[in-house]
Amino acid sequence: MSNTDVAPAASTQTPPTEPATPARRGDTLARIGLLLLRGRTLVVLVLLIILFGTMSQDYLTSGNLIVMTKHVAINAILAIGVTFVILTGGIDLSVGSIAGLSSMVVGGLLFAGLTLPGGGVLYLSVGAVILVGILVGALVGWVNGILITKFRVAPFIATLGMLYVARGVAQLRSNGGTFPDLAGSPERGNEGFHVIGVDSWLGIPVAVWIMVVVAVIAVVVTTKTPFGRRIYAVGGNDRAAVLAGIRVPRITIAVYVISGACAALAGMLLTSELGAAYPDTATTYELNAIAAAVLGGTALSGGRGTIVGTVMGAFVIGFLADGLVLVGVSTFWQSVVKGAVIILAIVLEQAQQRLQTALSQRTA
Repeated sequence: MSNTDVAPAASTQTPPTEPATPARRGDTLARIGLLLLRGRTLVVLVLLIILFGTMSQDYLTSGNLIVMTKHVAINAILAIGVTFVILTGGIDLSVGSIAGLSSMVVGGLLFAGLTLPGGGVLYLSVGAVILVGILVGALVGWVNGILITKFRVAPFIATLGMLYVARGVAQLRSNGGTFPDLAGSPERGNEGFHVIGVDSWLGIPVAVWIMVVVAVIAVVVTTKTPFGRRIYAVGGNDRAAVLAGIRVPRITIAVYVISGACAALAGMLLTSELGAAYPDTATTYELNAIAAAVLGGTALSGGRGTIVGTVMGAFVIGFLADGLVLVGVSTFWQSVVKGAVIILAIVLEQAQQRLQTALSQRTA
């Protein structure tokens, strides 16, 4: 055999490692950007605390932080209820009016009692009055759900109409007047309503503790129960949910009932804090609730979002509003800033979805 017939020996050297390509570096930067977008609510909250803490020495005092957190609690409870609705792809514009209606129902029961058919007056205990208030909110939410599921009314229209109906009934409750004194009396057995909105426990307002309890229950329901999984399924694709055997109308009605109950609770907390009930309680609060959910990453199209994100969104709105007041920004500019923040939240939500889709396609 000639030398030319001998095959060359295989090389034992490994090829040099190729440097990272621009595409790989781009993917790394995209993943970092996606991580920042997912945690944008926390980032914004931290930046707000740093900004206003630098601008005002009173902002980060323990007293002011407690007051701000107390203000956040009411909006957070409203927003938690709204989040259940938005997760299914719906919307609830009536929560502010439901809060006002519940406020007037509770205020009337504490101030004037319940007139009996025989002419007597029955005064309920504070616990019973609070239960009635929550049931009123749940009932209005149930009506919203029935309108949407049985009569095929669009959620926007159904809840917009209920916004006016509930506010009108709240005004009719006292002919536009106010129930001024809700302290109750020992003779009537209805003392103690101030506890939920004024008192503190372990140095923290009771309203904040109530917010924590509501948030924990909502987190457990949405993440650990079949009902929570069905909510996400309905919001992700209601047609697929029907084919999977999920009773979509029942889920839809249930989330509106939850939203109404949360709105009623928030209205009672606000009424307790003010010490009086008036028909315009919680006017436009529905906008803050929806904004908190959106800021927290809940998609208006449904199927995406978390309760924790919503609570953080409520903190962003609350801390921003109180910070603007503390540094002396006028009311008009406060509205401009809050509106800009909401628009920015929507833009960032869309950017997150586009970036996540692009990364998924590259991986595939």
